[in-house]
Amino acid sequence: MEIDREAIMQIVISSVALVVFVGAAVFVSTSYSSNGGLTDQGGIAIVGSIGLFIVVMLVAGVWMERQQF
Repeated sequence: MEIDREAIMQIVISSVALVVFVGAAVFVSTSYSSNGGLTDQGGIAIVGSIGLFIVVMLVAGVWMERQQF
């Protein structure tokens, strides 16, 4: 079974975005924790990282759609 170049690029881009999102979530949870929970700023930062992940995936999807493989 042979995987085409487009599928490989989709897998790589999605994997990198996921690793960056998980890294951001871990960073926020360790930096903004207080008494076993997140502070108010931590909550905003986690929502921001989720929003950034959505925007990155949207841009990556549009970019991939416009590429000629």
